[in-house]
Amino acid sequence: MGCLGNALWFVFGGLIMGLSWVLAGGLWCITIVGIPIGTQCFKFASLAFFPFGKEVVYGGGVGSLLLNILWMIFSGIPLAIEAALIGCLFCITIIGIPFGMQCFKLAKLALMPFGASVR
Repeated sequence: MGCLGNALWFVFGGLIMGLSWVLAGGLWCITIVGIPIGTQCFKFASLAFFPFGKEVVYGGGVGSLLLNILWMIFSGIPLAIEAALIGCLFCITIIGIPFGMQCFKLAKLALMPFGASVR
């Protein structure tokens, strides 16, 4: 399911979501201070392009909490809303439910990307 799911995902929703992460990363990298945040966006763009077969593990400390708060204010909420809306559209049909679940995984990641790792 991983290879076929990722191919279908890329065509029907992954390209848009991945490009959103790349855009956010590019905007963060314009500033010198935002480069660490931008590089994290680029890491998660690869997950947004091909999410099947990958798991997100959350952890972190105080630094992650502070970066997550800063991220949520400036970029996290629009990315999370986008992923949640696309996920709801996918979940309308029974066939789209696995794709909707991947969208919801990305919506959670869009709210709290720092301290998370992809396995």
